[in-house]
Amino acid sequence: MNEVIQAMETRRSIRSYKPDMVPDEIIDQIVEAGTYAASGMGCQSPIIVAVTSREMRDRLARMNAKIGGWKADFDPFYGAPAVLIVLADRARVTAVYDGSLVMGNLMLAAHALGIGSCWIHRAKEEFDSEEGKQILAALGIQGDYEGIGHCILGYEQQPAAPAAPRKAGRVFRIR
Repeated sequence: MNEVIQAMETRRSIRSYKPDMVPDEIIDQIVEAGTYAASGMGCQSPIIVAVTSREMRDRLARMNAKIGGWKADFDPFYGAPAVLIVLADRARVTAVYDGSLVMGNLMLAAHALGIGSCWIHRAKEEFDSEEGKQILAALGIQGDYEGIGHCILGYEQQPAAPAAPRKAGRVFRIR
């Protein structure tokens, strides 16, 4: 089987991580793969913020948990030590789609490199908040960006379960 298709079929969302940090070289490869995602008219407008600072990672987790309505001690990043935040330029009509394609590339690249990942939502709410806007401003990020998602990264605590059988009736053909 083609290795790209095999990666698509075997990637799973991981929700339990070891505390070990993913090396920068591997994160850089994953981020680079994200920059090769398709985008409307090839404009490459989404941006990726790679977070490996424990302090910032925990700050984002607290923001995310608050938005999700969880208790303060809940970790919506499931212990993953690294977070890749994908944001897209709101001025682009294809912003959400472009950012979603980046997220897909990030997760597939992580899997291909032996790193667990999971898409965590609520980035939109985080970066629409004053605190989120301050974080972006402190990084020198200017413009009107919408949070698309967090791609959490880390080493799996335990092997992922196999894929559930695919549901029937989801493919239609016109010949």
